[in-house]
Amino acid sequence: MRRVLVLMLAVCAMMAISARAADSSKLNGWISDSMCGAKHAGTGSECVKKCIAGGEKPVFVDEAKKEVWTIENPDAVKDFYGAHVTVTASADAARKTVHIDSIAEAK
Repeated sequence: MRRVLVLMLAVCAMMAISARAADSSKLNGWISDSMCGAKHAGTGSECVKKCIAGGEKPVFVDEAKKEVWTIENPDAVKDFYGAHVTVTASADAARKTVHIDSIAEAK
């Protein structure tokens, strides 16, 4: 019985890891701040930089849906405040968070 329980636990853990990896996708959008969110999308970086320097958190604004997502690893975007970017990220739709795996200026 104990072996079955351990095996089931291991299978569940593997499924959770593979589901998280499957959510990785390429998205276009903007890096904004948590106070203004989608309002800054496409308007430049000065206000975004000022808000973040004032304590706001960087966020990702999805270009297609205009949805604002919390960035789990904000250091990954520090050189892109206010920029139009393409990211490869793992998203958690339930928590509205993204973990940025890679980022580049959008073309």
